[in-house]
Amino acid sequence: MNRQENQDGHYQVVVNGEEQYSIWPLGREVPQGWQLAPKTGSKEECLAYVEQVWVDMRPASLRDQRAPDR
Repeated sequence: MNRQENQDGHYQVVVNGEEQYSIWPLGREVPQGWQLAPKTGSKEECLAYVEQVWVDMRPASLRDQRAPDR
């Protein structure tokens, strides 16, 4: 992606089925396997949101596998 593809500097947060987060240029089609999270804004705002909500970097399948039996 070059700078012209996202001249306005706005992004959207996306999340996949493993609860892994990323940012994606606003207005571009979301990649297959990813869904929109409830955050759009500047790159810095989106990265701050990801840092706040993605506190365990392990994929969901690994977290579930290691969860204590209840």
